Amino acid sequence: MRHPKQPDWGLGQVQSAINNRITVNFEHMGKVVINGAEIDLELILN
Repeated sequence: MRHPKQPDWGLGQVQSAINNRITVNFEHMGKVVINGAEIDLELILN
């Protein structure tokens, strides 16, 4: 995953998703809780 407004955070791995609360562990930012109703994370496929 990638945060569209914070590309410097790097790629992130979803740790949990409960309702609209998505916990993502980003390469350069660490663990962040995101409101999925307000931010559309970008899916990155390898």
